[in-house]
Amino acid sequence: MQFNSFAEFLNMGGYAFYVWLSYGVSAALIVYLLFASVRRNKTVLEQIAIRQKREQRLRQAAELNMQEQGINEPQINDEMIEAAVKQSTQISK
Repeated sequence: MQFNSFAEFLNMGGYAFYVWLSYGVSAALIVYLLFASVRRNKTVLEQIAIRQKREQRLRQAAELNMQEQGINEPQINDEMIEAAVKQSTQISK
């Protein structure tokens, strides 16, 4: 489609309201999607950081508990940590 003037372009052959409204709504939704995605990403990263701190505290508590019980393993394996995390998650619910 060709337009002879900028005014004709803006008028869009008499359908300006519908055309520009659809462009506006589309642009608004894309901007909203962008901001919502950034906000959700930030929330997920914060939740991951909280979980890592929690698992580190559980690991330290489990190591301290093992030392108190006299168990001399150099490190606690991941299965023990996962069991402690599951147990504490069930308790907190």
